[in-house]
Amino acid sequence: MTSPLGSIPYHAARVLVLVDAMTSTGGKVDGLTKIAKLDFLLRYPTFLEQLASARGVNVPIDIASSLSEQRAVESRMVRYKYGPWDDSYYPVLGRLIGVGLIDALPGEGRLAVRVTDAGRAAADELRTLGWEQTWQRARFLKRHFNRSGSALKAMIYDELPEVVDRPVRSVIR
Repeated sequence: MTSPLGSIPYHAARVLVLVDAMTSTGGKVDGLTKIAKLDFLLRYPTFLEQLASARGVNVPIDIASSLSEQRAVESRMVRYKYGPWDDSYYPVLGRLIGVGLIDALPGEGRLAVRVTDAGRAAADELRTLGWEQTWQRARFLKRHFNRSGSALKAMIYDELPEVVDRPVRSVIR
């Protein structure tokens, strides 16, 4: 049997690690807003650090943003009507569902997801292939930012004005 990792690109791998972290002990990630806001904090660790600091939570040194991460990001997100967004979420989630790494479930939002057994195994494999820091950051998000999509959106709007005080569809840098 071949690994499903060869069939998923970088963004899907990151979202898989996130969904695994949020659901591997049970439950689901309810709604695209929650996925997008958590993924935003995963992709932009400097903003994650700002929100954690505002809550009196120290980010462990092994997952703190590196100098290169403070200056750049692997891909740009766009300021959307409800905060940071990436148009690739639809195909990324579709692909992860299609290859059986996550399940789609009914939820309070239009879509809820959870990791499958195959997805958990793939996420564990990613961890051994250089994704340890992403895996640790995703678990940090679960411990400290496992809130509703609306609550995460409000937190970003209230506490990260540099992300939302820009025209809709502009790139977040």
